[in-house]
Amino acid sequence: MAVRTESVNFTGALGDRLAARLDRPIGPIRGFALFAHCFTCSKDLAAARRIAAGLAERDIAVLRFDFTGLGHSDGEFANTSFVSNVDDLVAAADWMRGQGQAPTVLVGHSLGGAAVLAAAERIPEVRGVATIGAPADPGHVVHNFADRVADIERDGEAEVELAGRRFRVRKAFLDALKDHRLEESVGRLRRDLLIFHAPLDQTVGIDNATRLFVAAKHPKSFVSLDRADHLLTRPEDAAYVAAVLSGWAERFLPVRPPAEAEAAEGEVAVIDAGEGLFPQWVAVGGHRLRADEPARVGGTDSGPAPYDLLLAALGSCTNMTLKMYAGRKGWRIDRLATRLRHDRVHAEDCADCDTREGMVDRIERHIAIEGPLDAEQRAKLLEIADKCPVHRTLHGPISIVTRAG
Repeated sequence: MAVRTESVNFTGALGDRLAARLDRPIGPIRGFALFAHCFTCSKDLAAARRIAAGLAERDIAVLRFDFTGLGHSDGEFANTSFVSNVDDLVAAADWMRGQGQAPTVLVGHSLGGAAVLAAAERIPEVRGVATIGAPADPGHVVHNFADRVADIERDGEAEVELAGRRFRVRKAFLDALKDHRLEESVGRLRRDLLIFHAPLDQTVGIDNATRLFVAAKHPKSFVSLDRADHLLTRPEDAAYVAAVLSGWAERFLPVRPPAEAEAAEGEVAVIDAGEGLFPQWVAVGGHRLRADEPARVGGTDSGPAPYDLLLAALGSCTNMTLKMYAGRKGWRIDRLATRLRHDRVHAEDCADCDTREGMVDRIERHIAIEGPLDAEQRAKLLEIADKCPVHRTLHGPISIVTRAG
């Protein structure tokens, strides 16, 4: 299974630390999905793990997290509500956006499905929403502790037992469920909708899928899960959901590299992606990269900009050169980080430029070296940085020959 799982955390809607896992493919990532678990479940439910892994195997990275007060997340479940769950989802999407990984697809299981439907309009990057065994009314979860509702209404709160665990539920939780009209949210969704539901679901009846489907505008789709149970405990059911979901999500993801995105040995091939003005595919040997421009200049930000790639070439060459030199000298480098910026500045502001007129390109390179090195050794390494091959190419005379074909 070519999937890597990372443990991450972010701040939830109520200010608590929420625990999450990011399942990502080993190779290129074509898009990101955000997964919401079922009522009082966790991100580590078997179905959630299997669906996330199945999507990651198909190049879609998935963030799954524990809602406030559940699983490994901080906070008190008693302080939460359906509204705070929706807000936690929006906080998760905000965190992903901050990492350059805004979700294109939302996936929700059971009450998590209701939550993603309610949250979708607040996450602008989302193109598609998928639900699995979702209720048409968030208040459906009350049946899990129906025998304690009167106590909660009378006393303001009560302890209930759910799936062998005890939770404290407050009246505010019930009130939030009553106040939310999910079918109205579905009616104004303006995203593609995919509804998974098992006809024999004993927890959330199939009539809920009918109500959601009728409330939604096109494009919308329904997939029957045949003999599956509510929690998708059979591995093959979760695998089926992942396969169908990834196929459905294809339309929202960047296209795969074209067949001609191949490069001969010693060659770099750049092929227009056919996705607008800027996106390009870059082929280097067996590697495939994306090049694009940021959204602020009209790109789609699906890959580094050309100057970013230029800086990456200089930075990686710098580090490689320093590691090789230190190795030959027997010097130990524990950690090496080079950060670069490109800008256009007035020549008169450039102290070491040969010209004093017009504008010049300037690259600032900051090299951080950690290890048992003295001042003389560090100074020598900074001197060697200027001798890396890419640095010399940028400084030396360059002949670029352009031919047709």
